[in-house]
Amino acid sequence: MRIIIYTGKGGVGKTSMAAASACEIAARGKKVIVVSTDQAHSLGDSFGKRIGRDPVEIAKNLDAMEIDTVYESEKSWGSMKEYMKRFLTAKGGDGIEVEELLVFPGMEELFSMFRILDLYEEGKYDVVIVDCAPTGETLSLLKYPEKLSGFIATVLPMKRKGLKVAGPAVEKMMKIPMPEDRIFDDFELVLNKMEWLQNLLLNKDIVSLRIVTTPERIVLAEARRNFTCLYLYNYNVDAIIVNRLYPKQAMEGYFSKWMESQQESLQLIKESFFEVPKFYVELQPKELRKYQDLLRVGQEMYADILCEEVLFQKEIYFEKQDGEQVILGVYLPFAKKEELSLSQSKLEVILAFRNEVRRFPLPTKLLNKEIVSAEFKDGYLEISFQ
Repeated sequence: MRIIIYTGKGGVGKTSMAAASACEIAARGKKVIVVSTDQAHSLGDSFGKRIGRDPVEIAKNLDAMEIDTVYESEKSWGSMKEYMKRFLTAKGGDGIEVEELLVFPGMEELFSMFRILDLYEEGKYDVVIVDCAPTGETLSLLKYPEKLSGFIATVLPMKRKGLKVAGPAVEKMMKIPMPEDRIFDDFELVLNKMEWLQNLLLNKDIVSLRIVTTPERIVLAEARRNFTCLYLYNYNVDAIIVNRLYPKQAMEGYFSKWMESQQESLQLIKESFFEVPKFYVELQPKELRKYQDLLRVGQEMYADILCEEVLFQKEIYFEKQDGEQVILGVYLPFAKKEELSLSQSKLEVILAFRNEVRRFPLPTKLLNKEIVSAEFKDGYLEISFQ
């Protein structure tokens, strides 16, 4: 099975490009489902059909689904949320404020991705196309598994053991409810699913991310940052979709300046993503709201390329020996020296780019070595240890 995630800035046409890709693959006989994880769903509008939280048949070999984030959240988070609600209201009244406190940023998007994990494990489809939430939300949900991966092995067993010993006394004295064993089981299951999800997303033979952009400087700047951050987290971006190109015949007279601006942006795209396959889609004469229109765009976009294939892979990290020094290379396209912060703890290297932070464990041979220098070479940050 292949999972292809379409992401990018809001309003660039992710939904249309994801739907068009799904139509193109299904028309060649593969079983495909296109799934929206964006809370502001527009997938049903693209197909002109009502779509809900269960798969709906759009055409032969093609299903669609708009994930209900509230439903998925309750399914994964329900019992824990109910306990936390009882805990917060033990000495106070119930109210809307408590519900608001239990809404954690990015969690609903994360739980919607659990549904993608379910589809993968069911094995019913050849390809899952994901119309993902805008860039910021996507990066947020992709970081949760890495941030919490150590929680299961350390904190959770200690808390469970401690509550079994001291829980009844604390509950009686403080008059606050202690969690039952099933709460820990549910929490552990959620954390385990996060790890399964991360392992799946990092499998470059199965999962690809494709960034959708338009040839406008502001949008393109966001796409470049998105590209760097996704590589920073070791996800595979295998294509760039450039949407809404102005046709030359429509850009005469009053609109001629827009054509000049577009050409400048296209040159920047060529220079910025020179290794990654790029696909271009012209601005359409009407909205894409029908299956046949989406199929046509999908066929034009990919032409003789198999959309479901892994179109590009790049080694994100490498390690090499240089005399007495060991060099660890990290691929960071577009990053600038002044935007980076690099530090080292006993077991890991901490790399910050803008407001993104990545911690990655040091190989065994580097545990007793320290960073002596770092420099950029061909898109890689080469960190020297001695």
